[in-house]
Amino acid sequence: TRHLLLSRRPRPQKPGLPCAARAFLFHAACLPLAGRGRIIPVTHSWQSGTNRIMQTYLVGGAVRDKLLGLGVKDRDWVVVGATPEDMLQRGFKQVGADFPVFLHPDTGEEYALARTERKQGRGYHGFSVYSAPDVSLEDDLRRRDLTINAMAETENGDLVDPFNGHADLEQKKLRHVSEAFAEDPLRILRTARFAARLQPLGFSICRETMALMREMVASGELGDLVPERVWQEIQRALHEQAPGVFFDVLRELDALKVLIPELVDELGFRQGLSALQCIHRKQGSTAQHYAALLSGVPEPDAIARAKAMKSPNDCRDLTHLVCLFMARLNDASPEARLTPERAMELLDKADFWRRPDRFGVLLGTLACTLQDERAHVVQQLELAARRAQSVTPHPFLQRGIHGKALGEAIQNERLARITEALNSHE
Repeated sequence: TRHLLLSRRPRPQKPGLPCAARAFLFHAACLPLAGRGRIIPVTHSWQSGTNRIMQTYLVGGAVRDKLLGLGVKDRDWVVVGATPEDMLQRGFKQVGADFPVFLHPDTGEEYALARTERKQGRGYHGFSVYSAPDVSLEDDLRRRDLTINAMAETENGDLVDPFNGHADLEQKKLRHVSEAFAEDPLRILRTARFAARLQPLGFSICRETMALMREMVASGELGDLVPERVWQEIQRALHEQAPGVFFDVLRELDALKVLIPELVDELGFRQGLSALQCIHRKQGSTAQHYAALLSGVPEPDAIARAKAMKSPNDCRDLTHLVCLFMARLNDASPEARLTPERAMELLDKADFWRRPDRFGVLLGTLACTLQDERAHVVQQLELAARRAQSVTPHPFLQRGIHGKALGEAIQNERLARITEALNSHE
């Protein structure tokens, strides 16, 4: 099913296009990585007459990660010389609404028809898409963001590399493919995310691409991105190999002023990155990563940002609690010490009695966000919560205590056990 021969009348050729389906195989002077296939000279191949060849190529991240020696998780394919009808006739299922993407009937992998894009408006959706059999592989690769993502591989393992992505892999550079990069502001976030993923391998963004992204930020188009797409990129970045690099890049580009202005403040930014790195080492959840990032931001501002970004409810809830507890617990003055009454109040605010599991997640996050000299407070709270949780209504019911009196009795017993726990911890 990789190379399919179709019987169909030949389509009229556009000026300057010698064939309906072309395969561009990059210059032989670019040396391949060991054992990763060969790079062969440029050739044109097509078949005229009534038969048209559909050519299929492995593209994008699968090719990049294979060359880097990393595990390939997902494989995406580009089909040159085909129409949607051709794909449907062979059992593929169309899933793309904005452009023709199909699922293979056996593997379920995505096959996209080769396409080009043209900027028509502002933001992420301001594009018109052209897909037809006369779109070449090189045309399709040219619209991609970075050169390391603009490579393809033939069925025989030959590398198709018209934009020197292989050389940039060897030089560990993230470089934009063409000036068309500037048409999509979302690529700023994607490039920062790739920097966060590949920085541990020594990769960095080249100067030209950084300069282009600064111009894009200055144009104001970042503000046209819908919150859902921004959140999607941030969520992915939070779990990259070096998530702090993502936010460092955005800050250097002045993009944080647009996307998360609450992190522009130096102290809040450094607090957030330090906490984020700590949570990342502990392999925390997305909610923990996000709450750690905003842990140096005042609670009302952090919640406003979480809502504006349309982050999930668990991220908003944990961010609220972390920022609230940070304000209460980071104060080392004698007046702000953790008294039994204050501990009880914090347990109530965290809804500990109904959601003890979430409280455990909160304490795990606070262990990364609080200053080192306040780390013992987390241990105090954990002990206080464990002792207070052991209080049950059963003994009071046996003594005939009911209604409002029962609630008061339980509260008094919890407070007594918290007091005992804090005294034993001093």
